Amino acid sequence: MTTTPQAAISAAVQLTTVRKTYGTGERAVTALDGVSIGFAAGTFTAVMGPSGSGKSTLLQCAAGLDQPTSGQIHIAGQDIGAMDEGRRTVLRREHIGFVFQAFNLVASLTAAQNVELPVRFSGKRVDRAQVRAALARMGLAERAGHRPSELSGGQQQRVALARALVTRPDVLFADEPTGALDTATSREVLHLLRRLVDQESQTTIMVTHDPVAASYADVVVFLKDGQIADRILLDRAAPSNPALIAAHLTRLEN
Repeated sequence: MTTTPQAAISAAVQLTTVRKTYGTGERAVTALDGVSIGFAAGTFTAVMGPSGSGKSTLLQCAAGLDQPTSGQIHIAGQDIGAMDEGRRTVLRREHIGFVFQAFNLVASLTAAQNVELPVRFSGKRVDRAQVRAALARMGLAERAGHRPSELSGGQQQRVALARALVTRPDVLFADEPTGALDTATSREVLHLLRRLVDQESQTTIMVTHDPVAASYADVVVFLKDGQIADRILLDRAAPSNPALIAAHLTRLEN
């Protein structure tokens, strides 16, 4: 019988000496090299690093989308490595929300129908009031009957956010959520993410290459060569945060 480490109990997501290697022999590539990190509940973390640093792999392993080669990952106190794929699928549905750069909306469905999808996939009865509330939280109460082609890029990403949050997940994972948006629309989405953390204590982990996007977080974790290279806590009132983050990133890239 294995015991759950105290760090994993206190963190929404805990990675312990996680290693991820792709391929074998001379062609083996180590994407994560013994990473240990905890993401506290109710906080907003941005993950940054040079291309190939392992940030997307970290997110995919932390979210249970990919299996590490070794190490442990706990989500909501549960060791996902000890689960079979069926149990991991249930955990992802019940405890995790995902938002990606691509909106991944079904073109033939309305905004409300897209938001309903995670509930339908889980085999549960759709609560229409819950769906309406999820859209209202994103400022889209009047757009429930519109299809993606009738929505702007920012509105489509907000539908994707509503879909990710409709089941009230413990953790929201976001992979470059503003990468396909213009500057003004990106700020709208980032303000929404920040508000979810501040007002609803929504644990959020976001991979981004943009120092301005990262400046909305509480902490920025920097990866290089599959390892944690740096970490900074942000002063939410400091307007110089993007420049500070950019400087850290530049040092890693050089």
